[in-house]
Amino acid sequence: MINGVLHPKNVVAQLVELGVSHYVTLPDSETAHMYKALMAEPSITLVPVSREGEAIPVAAGLFVAGQNPVVSIQNAGLYEAGDALRGLALGIGLPLVMFIGYRGHNRMGDTPDTAAKYLEPFLHMWRVDYFVVESDDDLDRVPVAFERAAKTNQPFAVAIGTEYAKESSEELGGE
Repeated sequence: MINGVLHPKNVVAQLVELGVSHYVTLPDSETAHMYKALMAEPSITLVPVSREGEAIPVAAGLFVAGQNPVVSIQNAGLYEAGDALRGLALGIGLPLVMFIGYRGHNRMGDTPDTAAKYLEPFLHMWRVDYFVVESDDDLDRVPVAFERAAKTNQPFAVAIGTEYAKESSEELGGE
């Protein structure tokens, strides 16, 4: 197995522990299980956007209002949000943690998906530090991402290198 298992409930638990107030996202099929887990968590407000380019400005507004948001978008969406990344997140020194879906990623690097091929060079070009998270074993990197964003007053990316696992309805507080 190249990528591990990443359970949304464990990611949500990390976000709750870190005091995340809002999860700004463009919902998609790869993050559907995470979206469901977040809907079951009352302390985090889901803020859906209609385009990825809106996510960073919305998060910036929440941050200025004293909230602690995160952004969650796909790698291709980050490319579309490049101007907001440049002009807001980097421009004003926004300590924003961004969960970036690393669609097409595998450790062997043999993906034909250019969305995966260009993610790390894109982050390097903008000098955005990042970690890759592929399983629950990597979740210790999430608090470090928040620490680094706060210490540097710069955005920090958590590249999600696998799809979120499907949780049972019991685990999400359902029937």
